Amino acid sequence: MSAAAPLVASSERAGTGLEYLQKIVSGEYSNLPIGEHLGFRITSVEMGRVVVTGNPDRRSYNLLNSVHGGWTAAILDTAMALSNLSTLTAEQGFTTLDIRINYLRPLTVETGEVRAEGHVIQGGRRVAYCEAKLVDTAGKLIAHGTGSCLILPR
Repeated sequence: MSAAAPLVASSERAGTGLEYLQKIVSGEYSNLPIGEHLGFRITSVEMGRVVVTGNPDRRSYNLLNSVHGGWTAAILDTAMALSNLSTLTAEQGFTTLDIRINYLRPLTVETGEVRAEGHVIQGGRRVAYCEAKLVDTAGKLIAHGTGSCLILPR
């Protein structure tokens, strides 16, 4: 039995943001703690683009008998923020400035696995603008998010 992959925070990473995220996808580093808690994981990463897939369960439900909007916001925020991280040098860090989520259709357990694809729309020296789309396995759009990240020296 092999030891569990270590949790390495982005602030503790060596190398670029892309290299760090690739280590999470490969299993060299452990999944995001929030992803472990909410049932999603990074499945693909390239410069300026990150895919996060997940399966919400009944613990994510609200009183309307559907997945709480906070679950959707969390997976979209993760995809947007990490798409930004994928563009950063070893000397840069970041924090989220804002997010905006548009909910287009209900998400339920019956929806099955969903996919959040985050992209950097415009990257600058201090601020990056990002978007993410949450789709089901048929490609139907469930929610859309936009956000911005403040880029900081590490």
